[in-house]
Amino acid sequence: MWDPGVGIGSGGFDAGSGVLPAVARTGSDPVCPRPAAAPVPAPRPCPAHVPLAPAQERMWHDARGGRSADWNVARAVRLRGAQIDTTALREALTLLVARHVPLRTRFPATELGPAQRVVDPDEVVLDVAECEVTETELASAVAELAGRPFDLARDLPVRARLFVLGPEDVVLGLVVHHISVDGRSMGPLIRDLVTAYLACRAGTVPRWPPLPISYIDYTLWKHEQLGEFTDEWSRATHQLRYWANALAGRPALLDLPVRALPATPIDPVAGALLPISVDAATHAGLLRMAQEGRASLFMVLQAAFALTVGAFARSSDVTVATAVPGRDHRLLDDLVGNFSDDVLMRVRLDRAADVGELLDQVRRVALAAYAHPDTPNPRLKRCLPQDAAHPLFQATLILQRAQAPRTTVERAAASGLSITEVPTGVVRAKHDLEFGLTDHYDPLGAPAGVDGSFIYPIARFDEATAQQFVARFRAIVGLLADGYRGPLTVLLATTARARTLSSARRATRVLV
Repeated sequence: MWDPGVGIGSGGFDAGSGVLPAVARTGSDPVCPRPAAAPVPAPRPCPAHVPLAPAQERMWHDARGGRSADWNVARAVRLRGAQIDTTALREALTLLVARHVPLRTRFPATELGPAQRVVDPDEVVLDVAECEVTETELASAVAELAGRPFDLARDLPVRARLFVLGPEDVVLGLVVHHISVDGRSMGPLIRDLVTAYLACRAGTVPRWPPLPISYIDYTLWKHEQLGEFTDEWSRATHQLRYWANALAGRPALLDLPVRALPATPIDPVAGALLPISVDAATHAGLLRMAQEGRASLFMVLQAAFALTVGAFARSSDVTVATAVPGRDHRLLDDLVGNFSDDVLMRVRLDRAADVGELLDQVRRVALAAYAHPDTPNPRLKRCLPQDAAHPLFQATLILQRAQAPRTTVERAAASGLSITEVPTGVVRAKHDLEFGLTDHYDPLGAPAGVDGSFIYPIARFDEATAQQFVARFRAIVGLLADGYRGPLTVLLATTARARTLSSARRATRVLV
């Protein structure tokens, strides 16, 4: 969900004109907020009211507004080979929920605001059912499970189904609400589930290392670090002030080439997916550009993304987004929970004469965004002079590093159990333009390519428009990898696109 090669740092950037009166700077405004009281997360007593973590607020408000299912995180895992013990699988799921607090937390509204209320493991009633299906029925059964919403105030944010195709062929469908997991949670979640299943099948208990802290400990620590928005010197206020200044005066909406409204209404977040990949040579070229610009691969891709969005929206002022991991301490590595949040990057294409200046701008903007990651989207929207119905951003690109095979999965294979992932058949497009990319490296660390998918809402774009967007992004990425460092006007041209980009590519080959 982020570029692992980028560290947290600070850096200025031109935030545009205008400052909101509610968060105006003063002459005594400190460069940095005062230090937090608790620099290291640690176990602590649980108070009666536990607020949401900052990363949880957006999906809680969306769920309250009837968009709970938009934030479902669904996985379907096929277990084959050895005799599958469905009773052991159910026991393993129960143990998994007992181990990870967010999986047994409800999120009601209270007089003090939305809260986290943890259910005691002995009181957990897990929604797991076993049903026999045929191969032809499997896809629709998994999709139905993945698409059902959670009532976060009443339900546990996890459900599972065991789709039995035969005694040695079972698909485990697992759905968790995003309020309780993020992308990096899936590694420890699947690892712990496999460990628990192998132990339960053998009639033993899983030998997990104890978790050093819980998600509740993290939440309380995070709020101690941030302080209150009512305190003008708190880190929370400092970050909110930064974003209000950075985003002041930007276009409220991008003028994208959307399709005409269809006669039959379409679910606004029903999405479609287009695959995308670049080869190892292109990957290596992008890394060379990153090294030249003292940047990261993510920053190079984000620059190409901003150019593509700017060309399609015919705008020189674009706001794009990414997700930051939020796991800013090693004690959080093995926790299941939602730590990641969106950060915005406002890119002024008209303030960069060439590719080098653009990459330098994107680098500074990204580093500044990484240093201010904890302002919840709902609160920020209330502080900006824009229609509350407008999204904070319409375009997002996320890059994550491919994970090496897990030892636990290898243990499963050694025991005669094959584990493969099955598509859920559900694509939710919460943003207009969304890339989810993964960079790959060979065992010696050499670049092996970048792949992923482009997701778009079918209510907003037809497939031809989506393909044009992906093709343009690929073309710009290819030019940058080939060494093009010239003016942005070539890359932003909205007419004769193929001819213009082809000419730039030929010129690049002559130059390099």
